[in-house]
Amino acid sequence: MPLEEYFDVLAPNDIRLRGHRIGIESILYAYIHDGQTPEQIASRYPTLALDQVYATILYYLRDRARLDAYLADWLQHGQRMREAQAADPTSAMLRLRRARAERAGGHAPARAGA
Repeated sequence: MPLEEYFDVLAPNDIRLRGHRIGIESILYAYIHDGQTPEQIASRYPTLALDQVYATILYYLRDRARLDAYLADWLQHGQRMREAQAADPTSAMLRLRRARAERAGGHAPARAGA
């Protein structure tokens, strides 16, 4: 199978493994930044075959400059989204923060039967 047939290019910033919702950035991040082997990555995604993981890595190695930029954009987008959420948290996030603060301060609610 030609390498390009492993992927669906939905947009310049959205390349996924064909037939999956898994973006190549998930596999490449695990490989490049986490130092995981293709076998370790495949075990994290049980719907992927090992050849799909290897194809993604080969796709990266064949066009490293473009895909390094793709990953950098993906990481920057994630950082911007985290900053936006921190600046304007939802009510659910505020409740979670309060709950964490209570647990950290030893003010966790008593459990039934305790």
